[in-house]
Order: sequence, then structure tokens, then C-alpha cells
Amino acid sequence: MELQERLNDVRSRIAAAEREAGRPAGSVQLVAVSKTFEADAIRPAIEAGQRVFGENRVQESQGKWPALKAEHPDIELHLIGPLQSNKAADAVALFDVIETVDREKIARALAEEMKRQGKTTRFYVQVNTGLEPQKAGIVPDDTPAFIALCRDELGLSIEGLMCIPPADENPGPHFALLAKLAFKCGVGKLSMGMSSDYETAIAFGATSVRVGSAIFGTR
Repeated sequence: MELQERLNDVRSRIAAAEREAGRPAGSVQLVAVSKTFEADAIRPAIEAGQRVFGENRVQESQGKWPALKAEHPDIELHLIGPLQSNKAADAVALFDVIETVDREKIARALAEEMKRQGKTTRFYVQVNTGLEPQKAGIVPDDTPAFIALCRDELGLSIEGLMCIPPADENPGPHFALLAKLAFKCGVGKLSMGMSSDYETAIAFGATSVRVGSAIFGTR
């Protein structure tokens, strides 16, 4: 299949999952994950009308997205990979949404950079629902207090929660936990679900799904 066919297939599956869950059409945003792909491989997706993209690494993104965003100013770029505090300035400059806020140090660095650059960036808190020691994300029990710190003390716009369930577990309980946390914390958006499980995530309330290989092919 060509990229446009794969993209249309994913869009159709999202629409079917919305209907199955009794949710309004268009209530789930598709974040096309373009990590490791060069600009020329991304352009067909842009030409097919895709405008929201996700990247894992700041440095890699700097090599391709400034030019693409200059060509298409309506593109929305999400950072969905771990962020180090020494990259906070570059991340704020380039990304519209940062989905991986998970500790006080990075939250403070981002708040300082927004003031310095005079830019408003939107944020998600990444939650480590599986309590995996090797994975980024704040533990569920600490999430409400962390969101309060980000909002009340640092002035960050925390609009959503994000998670990556353990690869060897049923993702449903992790999606359910994230949805419960979001409700408890007064957070409206849920970034959950990837190529292998985005339809399940939609059933549990995802407002955006991060799909890469099902659109761009294997890396």
C-alpha cells in the first residue's frame, strides 16, 4: 500500500472505533508519528491533508520540521519522546505540544523557556501506568500533586495526560487508569494508543492516538 492508502485506512479505522464507542465523529485526533523518517517521506502525508505530527527527538526534529512548518504554517507538532532539561529551549521553540512532562526539573525549565521566548506551549503529563523502572513518566499516585504544581506554581497549561502501556500487557487497564486520573485531575485530553492498540484506546476515551508504522511503514 502507498502511504496515502495506509493513512486513509487508519482514518477509517479511527472513524469506525468512534462509532463503535458511541463517540462523535472527529472526536479523536490522529497524531502521525514521523520519527526516523526524512522530510521527503513526510510530505506525502502532508499532501494527503495530515496536519498533526509527532516526533521523539528534539535534535532529529530540528533537521526537518522548521522547513516543513514554514511551508505549511497550520501544522501542529507534538513532542512524544523523553525530554532532557538541556533541550527545553529548543523544544519550546519548535513544538506546539509537549506530551512528556514528567518531573519537576523539566517542568520548571519549560516554564522558564516559555517566559524567555514569549511563547505559549501546551503540555501533557506522561504517566508511567505500568510502574516500569526503565520508562519515563510520573507514577499514577503522584500525578494529581504534580499537575497542581505545574498549573498553580509554574503556570503551565496542562491539557492532557499521556501513557505508553507495557508492551507485554493488555493495554485496556492502563487506558482505563489514565482516563480515571484525567477525570480526577480535571484534565480534558488523553493521548493514548499506538499502531497496535489505538482502536482499544478510543474505546477507553482517547482524544488523540499516536500512529506511526501503520502510516509510514516499518522503520
